[in-house]
Amino acid sequence: MTDANPMRAISIAKVVVNIGVGEAGEKLLKAQKVLQLVTGQTPVQTLSKSTIRDWGIRRNMPIGALVTLRGTKADDFVRRALSIRNNRLAGYSFDVLGNFSFGVPDYTDFEGMKYDPEIGVFGMDISVALERPGYRIAHRRIAPRRIPRAHRISRAEGIEFVRTKFSVEVVE
Repeated sequence: MTDANPMRAISIAKVVVNIGVGEAGEKLLKAQKVLQLVTGQTPVQTLSKSTIRDWGIRRNMPIGALVTLRGTKADDFVRRALSIRNNRLAGYSFDVLGNFSFGVPDYTDFEGMKYDPEIGVFGMDISVALERPGYRIAHRRIAPRRIPRAHRISRAEGIEFVRTKFSVEVVE
């Protein structure tokens, strides 16, 4: 389905690559190193939102790391990550707004990555947010507005975008 209207074109807004470790210390540093190797960007620590005594987690304790990719880096990374999954995604990976998420079980599955015994095995979660031109009105500082329902991306449109752009098979 190709529309003549350029405002209806769907693109990747951002890709968030996340590794949840659950504890601070050496394991978190290793996770950050993995993200640095895989994405080529400096990761940011994620902090816990609440205290969970049974797990030994306190509020604002660093428990994970993430990297946000935008633009061509995001497109290239999604291509590489989907090739690990054999260009297949489950239908439940897509939300109502067309965004999708999937996991990669081991960072060594990426092309050019070798197993390092000092680091170990780390998997990661990859979340991809889709948008159309004009989505800035929802995020701008002055006079933010809602995206009209007709301009939002539906689940079916998100699935169709992934099928055409990345030639991915979506398994329902």
